Amino acid sequence: MKSKKKYKKELLKSLKHLEAAESASLRVMTNLMLLKEMKDNNIKFKKGDVFSFEDDIFDYSEDKNVRILAKLRKKTMKAMQKLVENNSFKDKELQFLA
Repeated sequence: MKSKKKYKKELLKSLKHLEAAESASLRVMTNLMLLKEMKDNNIKFKKGDVFSFEDDIFDYSEDKNVRILAKLRKKTMKAMQKLVENNSFKDKELQFLA
């Protein structure tokens, strides 16, 4: 029984690491677009401005690096979803993904 708990604990750790990587990828892709494409297109923001976008904005980026990161992020999210679906986690255990 202990080995099952350890196994589940390790799976949860891996999900936390994947979630952190996904979040970091999103932050990096957004920053790259703000630094390059928004500047190239003379789009400026003022303090307090809100910028909202759909996830697929990265798929159509002019920057090849952003597109590569977008593909990797989607694969990471799919892997996380499969890990959650294939294991019997309790909602409480997965709160960090919300």
